Amino acid sequence: MRILLVEDDEALALGLTRNLERQGWQVDRLADGRQAMAKGLVEQYDVCVLDLGLPGADGMTVLREWRSQGAAQPVLVLTARDTSHDRVAGLDAGADDYLVKPFDPPELAARLRALKRRSEGRTSETLRLGRLRMDLAHRELFLDDEPFYLSPREFALTEMLMQRAGRVLNKEAIVAKLSSWESDFSENSVEVYVHRLRKRLAPCGLAIRTVRGFGYVMELDAPAAQSQPA
Repeated sequence: MRILLVEDDEALALGLTRNLERQGWQVDRLADGRQAMAKGLVEQYDVCVLDLGLPGADGMTVLREWRSQGAAQPVLVLTARDTSHDRVAGLDAGADDYLVKPFDPPELAARLRALKRRSEGRTSETLRLGRLRMDLAHRELFLDDEPFYLSPREFALTEMLMQRAGRVLNKEAIVAKLSSWESDFSENSVEVYVHRLRKRLAPCGLAIRTVRGFGYVMELDAPAAQSQPA
């Protein structure tokens, strides 16, 4: 999951970034409202965490501009303003959720997962394909009932492919989701990671098929699946 975190409290932003990155998410961090306004309109994010008290432009102005320009990414407003009037104003401006400071980081993470789940039309925190099961809440992967370990980026790519199982996932979407400002991720990187995953997932009865000029499709590899024990 790629997240835009807009928070001008440096200590809080750094702590949140580290917490979210430990869960394998890509986090881009900004502290200025005007910069956030522009980035939210040109970059692709799974969810945005937006403080209201920002320099440059306040969070409410940023949110209204995003929505007026058609930016549809889920937005969680993060603020110390805790009155009913403030919450109603934030939700009416286009926020999808509202979390008041101080808060517990695990609650923030759970809310972000829920926003992403709703945006994808899912009701479960579990993805399944063949013998592979992915627990999105705990960032764990299982082959049958045994843990199956992948690197954070391999896990993120597998998640994207499982979410679109049987449908094409294009390279541009992979680059957009797995890149961050501090860590570039090119189309050549995609090819390297897909090559790795093909080898890792072959024993699971899964195949990653290249659709030339478009991208990749994850699907059941029937012969391999039949050769595995039930």
